[in-house]
Amino acid sequence: MRILQQPISRSELKELAKNTFVEMIKCVADVKNGLLAVDAELHSDLEHLLLANGSEQQNLWGFNLWVEEEGEDFIEFDSLINIRSWQGNPSRDVQDPDTRSAIRSIVDKFIL
Repeated sequence: MRILQQPISRSELKELAKNTFVEMIKCVADVKNGLLAVDAELHSDLEHLLLANGSEQQNLWGFNLWVEEEGEDFIEFDSLINIRSWQGNPSRDVQDPDTRSAIRSIVDKFIL
């Protein structure tokens, strides 16, 4: 479990995925600060790591990366931490297109 400080390659991502789910790796992005936490069994563990690092709850969104997939199938915007009716997101899915775009930008920044 870590917050990425530098970009990593897809092959490094695949190696990290072997720690937990092999084909998929759980991630949480801080869309305000452009941070990406990876490699835990639960999105909530990554959420806590980012909160301890100074992130704010409303900026944290969970998702999965399917390490063998490309394009739209690479990112799955699904996590229990995303259920926030108070923030206009009543489901596990990240519904706001701007938030999805911000997450994609952060992934593109850190996963080469």
